Amino acid sequence: MTTIKQEDFISSIADAFQYISYYHPVDYIKALHEAYLKEESPAAKDAMAQILINSRMAAEGHRPICQDTGIAIAFIKVGMDVRWDTKLSLEQMVNEGVGRAYSDINNPLRGSMLSDPDGKRKNTGNNTPGVTHVELVPGDKVEVIVAAKGGGSENKSKFAMLLPSDNIVDWVLQQVPTMGADWCPPGMLSLGIGGSPEKAMLIAKWGMMEPFDFHQLQARGPSNRAEELRLEIFDKVNALGIGAQGLGGLSTVLDVKVSEYPTHAASKPVALLPNCAATRHVHFTLDGYGPAKIAPPSLEDWPKLALDFKSSRRVNLDGITKAEIATWKSGETLLLNGKILTGRDAAHKRLTDMIAKGEKLPVDFTNRFIYYVGPVNAVRDEAVGPAGPTTASRMDRFTRTMLEKTGLIGMIGKSERKDVAIDAIRDNKAVYCIAVGGAAYLVSKAIKSSKLLAFEDLGMEAIYEFEVKDMPVTVAVDPQGDSVHKSGPKVWQAKIGKIPVVVA
Repeated sequence: MTTIKQEDFISSIADAFQYISYYHPVDYIKALHEAYLKEESPAAKDAMAQILINSRMAAEGHRPICQDTGIAIAFIKVGMDVRWDTKLSLEQMVNEGVGRAYSDINNPLRGSMLSDPDGKRKNTGNNTPGVTHVELVPGDKVEVIVAAKGGGSENKSKFAMLLPSDNIVDWVLQQVPTMGADWCPPGMLSLGIGGSPEKAMLIAKWGMMEPFDFHQLQARGPSNRAEELRLEIFDKVNALGIGAQGLGGLSTVLDVKVSEYPTHAASKPVALLPNCAATRHVHFTLDGYGPAKIAPPSLEDWPKLALDFKSSRRVNLDGITKAEIATWKSGETLLLNGKILTGRDAAHKRLTDMIAKGEKLPVDFTNRFIYYVGPVNAVRDEAVGPAGPTTASRMDRFTRTMLEKTGLIGMIGKSERKDVAIDAIRDNKAVYCIAVGGAAYLVSKAIKSSKLLAFEDLGMEAIYEFEVKDMPVTVAVDPQGDSVHKSGPKVWQAKIGKIPVVVA
């Protein structure tokens, strides 16, 4: 009978979460590189290049692929012949491993878990608790999958109780455009069909742990209804032209998974979960002979790419004016130099509350740019840890107040802005730029210094001042209110031509 020791299990969990923080699955890298080679949209191709280069840098430097190091998830299949040498529950052991991994001094990971979720929302500090799913199965081994799922893609999860006669493909095609680029495409879409509501969500999450194997399916053809759905959804979603980072292009999804479970005659539960450019998971088995040994991948499987900024405009943000940004156009690429401020949800809420009360702000935003970011803590000689952009639309409700009451003229974040923010940007002749989601370590290399300015108690959401050198961004909403996230997908949907373009 196999005996699993407490320390072997905990250390295996900790090692696995460290591993996935800096190693993409090789099957994802190969799928993304193939899409990169076929991509015809210059903006999308550049975004994919940054993700691939960032991935190699993270693997070489053993630093996080993305600043959002995710909610820690563990799927565990426990053989019924296994004995445990432990005084802790399985969930407690998982949490001990998660806490150990996220507090590692050599590669600290960002703690994103908040207790009291509808109240004080206090950070737990070490990203615990994780989310643990356990299944008892025949056998004498313990099989584990750990995954780290970022908030941007989790927030775009969809679920519906469809009628038995409803068309699932039609429902998916209604949902995907509403997801925009917040989930950092290109990535995977995983569907769970059937069971009960919670079962559909769970099997969809299980499905996204499967390898990227879509080309094998295309080559051999479908053998069941689930595979027919995979092929149809893949083609029709990519025909939407959303593209990498929502900039417009050929590849929005690299694979589609469909998992099924029998369901009630009156029901058709359907879950749709996206997995982003920071796809992170690893599988291991414990057999009673010590902790798991997870072999590192060969970096020969990573393409060797170089960034090309020859066509990018280099700008100095120190002393920049509205007159200068008035010349910037949607879709233009820039290299930012100088000082920028940081701040995201919690800081914006506090700032706008202070404005409403007539209180003096702790920072002067006049003619400044703010970067929506919550970086990983720095180690060794880093100015800041991986520092990719967070979802900008969460700041939409604060945008008009910030532009009209503080003197702010520029914002940097991830993915599209809603009309309420675009209108405020146009009315105030401001600008919104995007950095590439999924390129956090690459972006951090452009940050040369970091200084805390305000709201220290907010941790990674505090306001800092970064000094940047040649930070790559794309103008997403220009001072005229033109949005590349609206124009880009329309252009590429028309080029692809598989789905009729709907003219507003």
